[in-house]
Amino acid sequence: MAEHTIASPTCNPRLLDWIREMTDLCQPDRVHWCDGSDAEYEHVCNQMVRSGSFVRLNETLRPGSYLVRSHPSDVARVEKRTFICAPTQAEAGPTNNWKPPGPMKETLLSLFRGSMRGRTLYVIPFCMGPLNSAFAKIGIEITDSPYVVCNMRIMTHMGQRVLDALGNGPFIPCLHSVGAPLKPGQPDVAWPCEPDLEKKYIVHFPHEPSIWSYGSGYGGNALLGKKCLALRIASTIARQEGWLAEHMLILSLTSPRGQKRYLAAAFPSACGKTNLAMMQPSLPGWKVQCLGDDIAWIRLGPDGRLYALNPEAGFFGVAPGTSEKSNPHAVRTFAKNTIFTNVALTPDRDVWWEGMDVPPPPTLVDWEGQTWTPDSDRRAAHPNSRFTAPADQCPVIDPDWQNPDGVPLSAILFGGRRTTTVPLVCEAFNWQHGVFLGSAIGSETTAANTGQAGILRRDPFAMLPFCGYHMADYFAHWLALGAQTDPGKLPRMYVVNWFRRNDRGRWLWPGYGENSRVLKWICDRIDGTGQAQPSPIGNLPAPNALDLSGLNLHPENIRELLAVHKPEWRREAEGIRDYYDTFGDRLPATLRRELEALRQRLA
Repeated sequence: MAEHTIASPTCNPRLLDWIREMTDLCQPDRVHWCDGSDAEYEHVCNQMVRSGSFVRLNETLRPGSYLVRSHPSDVARVEKRTFICAPTQAEAGPTNNWKPPGPMKETLLSLFRGSMRGRTLYVIPFCMGPLNSAFAKIGIEITDSPYVVCNMRIMTHMGQRVLDALGNGPFIPCLHSVGAPLKPGQPDVAWPCEPDLEKKYIVHFPHEPSIWSYGSGYGGNALLGKKCLALRIASTIARQEGWLAEHMLILSLTSPRGQKRYLAAAFPSACGKTNLAMMQPSLPGWKVQCLGDDIAWIRLGPDGRLYALNPEAGFFGVAPGTSEKSNPHAVRTFAKNTIFTNVALTPDRDVWWEGMDVPPPPTLVDWEGQTWTPDSDRRAAHPNSRFTAPADQCPVIDPDWQNPDGVPLSAILFGGRRTTTVPLVCEAFNWQHGVFLGSAIGSETTAANTGQAGILRRDPFAMLPFCGYHMADYFAHWLALGAQTDPGKLPRMYVVNWFRRNDRGRWLWPGYGENSRVLKWICDRIDGTGQAQPSPIGNLPAPNALDLSGLNLHPENIRELLAVHKPEWRREAEGIRDYYDTFGDRLPATLRRELEALRQRLA
């Protein structure tokens, strides 16, 4: 018989009623209210080590850290099974998967009924944003996954202090189950989940708002404060309340003269956001500090400027490719107290992955638990393997990263993986043109989502998988927000592309710390000292405007990096037009005019 007596640390009547209702539905053996303490975290980690789910890493090499391996069917976000159940399909728009709320709720109720038998139901009170911020949002996640408990404790402000701040106030209910109930005496597995993709559901009801997630234990499918609440649900709330919830990093850039500016940047997952957010500039005297690597909530301040706040408390970063060369600050961030998912295990119980710039040992255990050698014909770490680390361990965390009011933005960058066409950096002519550029961004797909990598798709504002309502209305919201203040107070907008290649397939730009040269030009433009020349697509750096001192790049590389090839851009404009056509008459007329102006400039 399940324990349905709930010893609750809150008197919130709506919360208590919901917990009772979900406990009766899911039928767990036990109910545990998470208090967020160190002792609780250690207890849950030890429990997972004993069950075989966690591997404790070498305490000398990687103190307080663990490795976990997921089921091969559960390794990334599942966009195909992610739904926005707005009251009408028109509200969800053509870029989201939509189902009617009523029938979807019936489907989910049947799946969740008895889904936690043999398991513990954990109640996770969590807060996105600093608890002392007027802009913070509180959610309550119910889950039967101790992996989720441990990751949410790193990624959010979690526990009793959240319940204390909530009091009797409103919260966003988030229900999650791995979908693997246990019969009496049935042994558990290291990574319980529903292996059938068609039985996984990540569902958002923005009109309630609430989140229901079934069948997956991985990443944004299961850590419901991240993409589900902080982007999909928050974007709908932001539209109603007049702000923006964005898939953006936030960084500060300080010049040798001590002038500090804050920038936000929107890139699709696995396109270098974490590397940029923690960049070690190659230019002497410049300093980058990190405020967040994935999500930004942006509001108009009383002074008419836009202010950005990071709602997260940790990093859920892609491991492959992260090294001392690409991101030395990330390497120091995950040196301790980190959960690694789907990386390889060395004989001395440390972690390894491709692109780590450390030779692999003669043998190791790969992400699926199999023996691996350098001669193996498969990867040792999954391409989407991850590290979950506390943000306050980052050696370049900005002192204002938890500022409850956010920080004022001087620039907003858009980017993605484009091997051709898009130049190294391009400045928008104005806010409306910047919204056009952001709406038209395309990127080659990565391993962060299930499906084929390397396919070009439109990913406006890097929000294609994360916007919780009609994308054309989202574009209109960006335009409307910019119209509410003095244009001179708005951040300048830029498109960047670190990934351009030549006709032999070689990278044209070294990237990583050298990207500081692009950021310096952006700051020069904001200061009024940076030289630019107009092009059909926007303002490009004038000759010699980029500081390339000490960088041994062939002049032909520079010319190609900043080239605008009109035939390629005419094809690009046609692709944008086709994409815009999917929105019909709902697309803001301003963007149609911007597209037509681009086509005329390319004529």
